[in-house]
Amino acid sequence: MNVSAPITPALPDTVLPDTLARIIEGKWQEVRERSASVPQHEMEKRARDAKPMRDFTGALCSAVAEGRIGLIAEIKHASPSGGVIREPFEPAALAASYEAAGAACLSVLTDVEWFQGATAHLTAARAACKLPVLRKDFIIHPWQVFESRAMGADAILLIMAALTDTQADELEEVARSLDLAVLVEVHDQRELERALGLETRLVGINNRDLKTLVTDIAVTEQLAPLVPADRIPVAESGIRTPDDVRRMSAAGARCILVGEHLLRQPDVEAAARAMVQAG
Repeated sequence: MNVSAPITPALPDTVLPDTLARIIEGKWQEVRERSASVPQHEMEKRARDAKPMRDFTGALCSAVAEGRIGLIAEIKHASPSGGVIREPFEPAALAASYEAAGAACLSVLTDVEWFQGATAHLTAARAACKLPVLRKDFIIHPWQVFESRAMGADAILLIMAALTDTQADELEEVARSLDLAVLVEVHDQRELERALGLETRLVGINNRDLKTLVTDIAVTEQLAPLVPADRIPVAESGIRTPDDVRRMSAAGARCILVGEHLLRQPDVEAAARAMVQAG
């Protein structure tokens, strides 16, 4: 799959869990439809004309160097497992609260079908603060990488369970050409070994089993020690308490991505601050 390749599915070597397979199938169709309205050459131009980047990786490194937890605070309206998470849902207000709490970065869901996300959520959140922003979606084609930069994202997520090694390599190459940071997500040792073939320093360890949707933060405790010293492990999913944060830190993951727990709290800012200060 090169940058100008037709938009046709390419599947990982492993069998995808049913839910993820359905998501990816729908995402291919979505990309076909949306790229018909905005051709890739036009999206590339929009990406090149986008606002200046914010240093996503640098923000996490700075937080850790200052003795804080590198919190990537997430903004999402809903999830497949949890339904609607927060009402009223105000991305700009949430972004401002997370920044005030000391979060290093934001993560914003833009997937429409499964997470009730939108491009507007990311643009509103980014405009309301100075934090770098990760576009969290199911990125499977270069068109989406250009789209991510065009909408103002500073980083993208690549999920190894949803990609072949060739796809991951080429999507990262496009991201690097745009100065986008890449957070590569893994769920087990095999995916971690594949992810280490990429150049990105950011390795997200998802504690959620994609087959059962059950979370267990012991996954990070198992995988983080296997991440080389020149990479940055980021613990994702299932982190709910300061004790959980300390467990992740003790395992070697001084950076964490937390969303649903924070979004369900009455005082989002206080909840996020407790996470940042737990380390």
